[in-house]
Amino acid sequence: MKINNYINQTLSILMLSAVITAALVSCSSNDDSSKTSTAKAVHNPFDHTHDETVTDMVKHKFEHQFADECVSRELHNSVNPDNDKARFEKPCLCIAQYLMKNLTTKEAELFLTEHRNTQSLLIRYDNAAYHCLQESSTQPKPPQLFGKH
Repeated sequence: MKINNYINQTLSILMLSAVITAALVSCSSNDDSSKTSTAKAVHNPFDHTHDETVTDMVKHKFEHQFADECVSRELHNSVNPDNDKARFEKPCLCIAQYLMKNLTTKEAELFLTEHRNTQSLLIRYDNAAYHCLQESSTQPKPPQLFGKH
C-alpha cells in the first residue's frame, strides 16, 4: 500500500511537470520579429542618442569658424597681433576639434546660423580649453624632497 501511494505520487508529479513543460514550450516563440518589436516599444530613460547626426561638412565648417572666432577673441586685446596670431591658432584649433567630437545638430545650427553659443557648448569649452592648454604647456618639475629625484 505504501509503495502504491509512492508510485501514484511520483507519476502525478511527472505528469504535472510534463504538462507545465509542454505549456511553456508552446508559449515561447523563436520568431525574431516579436523580439524586436517589444525591444523598440520599451523606453529607455538613459538613452540620450541624438536623432540626427552632424555631417562631416557641418563639423568641418564649425571647426574652422569656431577656431577663427577664438583667435579673433584672443587678438582683441593683443599688443602685437601679428606674432600672437600664430601663437593662438594651434590652441584654438585644438579646442574646436575637442568640441567637435560631441557636437550636436542643435549646437552646430545655433552656432553656425544664429551665431549663438549654447550652455552645453560653453561648459565643454572650459573643459576643452583646460585639456588643450595642459597638453601644450610645459609642466613644472615635481618638488625634490630630501635630495631625492
